[in-house]
Amino acid sequence: MLGCDFSSAPSRQKPIVIALGAQLAGRVVLSNLVQITSLPAFADWLQQPGPWLGAFDLPFGLPRELVETLGWPTDWQACMAHYSGLSRVQIRAAFAGFCHARPVGGKFAHRATDRPAGSSPSMKWVNPPVAFMLHAGVPLLLQAGVRLAALTPEAGRDPSASGVPLRVALEGYPGLLAREVLGQRSYKSDDKARQTPERLIARKDLINALEQGQTRLGVRLKLTHAQRDALADDARGDALDAVLCLLQAAWAQMRFEAGDARYGLPETMDPLEGWIVTA
Repeated sequence: MLGCDFSSAPSRQKPIVIALGAQLAGRVVLSNLVQITSLPAFADWLQQPGPWLGAFDLPFGLPRELVETLGWPTDWQACMAHYSGLSRVQIRAAFAGFCHARPVGGKFAHRATDRPAGSSPSMKWVNPPVAFMLHAGVPLLLQAGVRLAALTPEAGRDPSASGVPLRVALEGYPGLLAREVLGQRSYKSDDKARQTPERLIARKDLINALEQGQTRLGVRLKLTHAQRDALADDARGDALDAVLCLLQAAWAQMRFEAGDARYGLPETMDPLEGWIVTA
């Protein structure tokens, strides 16, 4: 299993972080943290053979209201093909035009999953630029042949290999799990001036809760002393966010093993918008 803290513009200072792990004796054991500093390197990493199940911190779809208003295809794969063919300048112009025509307080369209997850609308292009994360990440997953659960055909199964599990991706959101433990307490910041002792304490409290299994997901994290220190010391929170996504993937794997072929995604999920796992 894996959890991925994604960036649409990765660098040495702000890499994509992938937390690798597996379930063992009722716990999720963190085995490794991988840092990737470019999108081409991320594309190469995705080509590795599975099987794996991963939760990725980037949106997998756009709000239906937005797509229909813009006149874009309402089939998910056709919509993603159209979206990936646009430049970021074109995306910003289209989304800004949509917002301009709407009243103050309701500028952005939201997906159905945004409210229960507490996530930013996937059309936001600043603070955070999740629209560009979708634009950068989803095409790379598709190009690598990764199955996006409940969005691409035969999600999670290879029909040519008698149902052998493949590489399967789910949309994760670390903030959903972090808020369950910390409420509104902040545990990270990219700004060094805001990397305070209070945020360090919050990270330690969050890590402790994950190790004790004190969340509704019913999973417990197992760390070495060195891993625990590394997660606490990462003031940006990238590694911890990847681990939070790993635990969301573990919950989805438990659902799959219990017979839920949708990995816990609701049957009522809009197949255009997608859904954040565990929301």
